Amino acid sequence: MSTVLRPRMSEKTYAISESGVFVFIVESKLNKQEIAKAVEDSYKVDVIKVNVVNQKGKKKRAYRNRKYENGTRSDMKKAYVTLKEGQSIPIFAAVQEAEEKAEKTNKKLEKVADKKAKKDSKKGEK
Repeated sequence: MSTVLRPRMSEKTYAISESGVFVFIVESKLNKQEIAKAVEDSYKVDVIKVNVVNQKGKKKRAYRNRKYENGTRSDMKKAYVTLKEGQSIPIFAAVQEAEEKAEKTNKKLEKVADKKAKKDSKKGEK
């Protein structure tokens, strides 16, 4: 049986992933033990704890064909997976790389600005 684990990508899940808790959207028929085994097999990590939330779909209203139609989004089951201390899953690797790259460019820009300020202050003295 293949289990589909879709990582939940949001600001909140990114923030809690730094403390070792990762969030996945899973099939509604899976239980905690099956989810833990799937995460361990997929990412080669040790799972300590799994918390599960069944989230009902939100009601939505759309305007189509000159009338309003009522509907709902799909229900979903979210699994909050806690990993062993020191282990991580590279779900947000691209986000972290982008943050590091932006930080490096900011440092370079600050250096260039400092050099220019020193140069301008030397010209002002003469």
